[in-house]
This record gives sequence, C-alpha cells and structure tokens, in this order.
Amino acid sequence: MKKLSAAGAINIMLIPLIVVSVFLLGAAFFGYWAFNDRQDYKYNSDQKVAAAVEAAQKRTAAADAKTFAEQEKNPLKKYVGPAAFGSVTVQYPKTWSAYVQENSSAQPLNGYFQPDFVPDAAGTGQVFALRIQLVQQSYDQSLQQYTSQVESGGLTITPYSFPKVTSVIGARITGKIEQNKNGEMIIMPLRNMTLKVSTESTNYLPDFRNIILPNLVFTP
Repeated sequence: MKKLSAAGAINIMLIPLIVVSVFLLGAAFFGYWAFNDRQDYKYNSDQKVAAAVEAAQKRTAAADAKTFAEQEKNPLKKYVGPAAFGSVTVQYPKTWSAYVQENSSAQPLNGYFQPDFVPDAAGTGQVFALRIQLVQQSYDQSLQQYTSQVESGGLTITPYSFPKVTSVIGARITGKIEQNKNGEMIIMPLRNMTLKVSTESTNYLPDFRNIILPNLVFTP
C-alpha cells in the first residue's frame, strides 16, 4: 500500500482550510454590509421617508395640475365666420383668446388664437396656438407652395378630411410650415378659395388634434 507523505497530508488539509477561510471572509463581508445598511436606515430613515413623501406629493401635484388645466378648457368657446365665406366654425378652449379679421378683399378670414391673450400679430417670430385663414387662392396653388419642401425633408403631406366635413378632401402638412415655425397645417378647398387651419408650435399639437380639428365645420 502506498503511504501518504507528510507533504501530501499537508496539501490535503489545506483544501478545507481554504474553503473555511473563504466562507468566513464572505460571512464577514456580508455582516459588515448588513450592519452598515442597518445603521444607515437607523440614522437616515426619517430623511428617506420624508424625501419619498415629498417626491410622491410632487408627482401628485403635477398630475392634479395637468388634470385641472385640461378641465379648465371646457366648455369650449365657438367662433363662426361669415356665411358668405362658408360659415367656418371652430371651437377652442375657453382659456384661449381670439382676434379675427373678416371680409378683407385679399383674405376674407384671418384669425389668431392663443392661450390667455393674443399678442401683437405683427410681432416678429410670434408663434400662435391656432391660425384660421381663408385666402383668395385656389387649393392647387396653395398646395404647390408646400410640395417642393417635401423633397428636402422639411415637410410631410398626407390627404386629410375634417371628421365633420368628410365630403371635402384636402391635405395635412406637418413639419416646418413657415420659417422658424414647426407645427401642422390643414389646407382645404373652400369654393374658389383655400381654408388654412394651423398650429405654429408642436406644443399645441394635442389641443389642435383633439379639440380643434374634430370640431371644425364649414359649408362647402
């Protein structure tokens, strides 16, 4: 029978010793981590609870403010244009104000709509939540002004009909509708003229799509 040398016996005994040492080190590390975590909770729990409560209150306040802002938009206001030009009717949030010019020879209808109050329409770079325009120009001519920009990637154009005037088909123009104005515009043939309904900022797109467009009507 082969005898185990002293060196071999020592090597075999080292294995369980190493395993036990690793286990003890792991247990010590875990204990240290648990102790520190417990101490942190013990001394900072009040601050952490207060921070969590404050964060929850801010989220609730933000949600309540958004809900309140949406509720304040109702009941909607209504503008009805001249019967001679199709009785263009638009409904808009009651928190908005309107300034509309009518019966101009070059532009039978020119309206500006904005939350709170309508600023100077001639102001450079002024962006409006809603514009309503009826221009003395054919639909094809109006559309041609924008088709060239599609190739450059500045605009997208798709067919569109107002939900309440489905018999008339026009176009939805999305993107850079004017210099320094990114938004959305609907152009629609109205007799021998063109009706333009637009928002000049993406900030107002939800109201434009959810309130303005679904409620707009006119007499073709």
